[in-house]
Amino acid sequence: MPDLISLDDVTAAAERIAAHVLRTPTVSSPGLADHLGVPVTCKLELLQRTGSFKPRGAVHKLLGLSPAERSAGVAAVSGGNHGIALAEAAAALGVAATVVMPESAPQRSIEAVRARGAQLRLTPDVSAAFALLDELVAAGRTLVHPFDDPVVIAGQGTVGLELAQDARDVTDVLVSIGGGALISGVATALRALIPGVRVWGVETDGADSMSRALAAGAPVTMAPTSIVTTLAPPYVCELTLAHVSALVEDVIVVPDADAVRGCLTFAEEAKVWTEPAAGCLVPAAHQVVDRVGPGARLGLVVCGGNVTATDVTAWVQRFAATPFPARVPVA
Repeated sequence: MPDLISLDDVTAAAERIAAHVLRTPTVSSPGLADHLGVPVTCKLELLQRTGSFKPRGAVHKLLGLSPAERSAGVAAVSGGNHGIALAEAAAALGVAATVVMPESAPQRSIEAVRARGAQLRLTPDVSAAFALLDELVAAGRTLVHPFDDPVVIAGQGTVGLELAQDARDVTDVLVSIGGGALISGVATALRALIPGVRVWGVETDGADSMSRALAAGAPVTMAPTSIVTTLAPPYVCELTLAHVSALVEDVIVVPDADAVRGCLTFAEEAKVWTEPAAGCLVPAAHQVVDRVGPGARLGLVVCGGNVTATDVTAWVQRFAATPFPARVPVA
């Protein structure tokens, strides 16, 4: 079993990246509290640089590279947000970057990577993107993996460190899962700092590689089909699987349509514009309250907001989506 990162790793990461990332707001949401029937606190990582939590891990990785690793240039694969974050961090630190993305990645993300000066390589699908990344690394580029790296996980864990400092009364924290770096780091920090806190992972159907790995007891490869491309690597790794197995209460899988409904609910109730990778937290929150009862005090890590009105409109029409109705308070 791989070694898990520690709170010390996350604290050291926070010190290293402090000058390069934002300390995003942690705010209570009266609208979501009324909607769910329990107190809700949101960690607004969609206000982070580039519109998601990803700069934390990317910056932490780049700042730790040796001169030789920097001069070789860096390469990464991304469904959107990791690529944008790496492109921006690399430009700021004077490092050449190549980002590999599937053609299904959001057009906004593709344009953002190009605008930040990184070399962009597009592939037919996400599996081909990971294969091309392997080729680039074999040719000498320095790998900045989106999740299979303890340095990246520690950087993402600074989200949990800040949440624990700002909202120590949360009982249940929901975190979206793609490759699992965010939830691995967040759970490390929260479980060390808030006794008894439960951390819940959330995936969408067709982007549920962590759930499949948990069921199999090892990483498995899948062909992602979810519209939520930012949560859709073809596999998770042993490192993130080990963290989730040890630190996470459960992983909840919701349909794409419910993730879109969650986006609408966030907009109406929390006045926050999210991508479906964060919208999926809303239907999962309903399930968590059902399971733990009215004493829950929820924390939602709102991981990103990189989505256009055109995207959301298309999904709403496709799924005939409407916001979730407010739940009946638990007796």
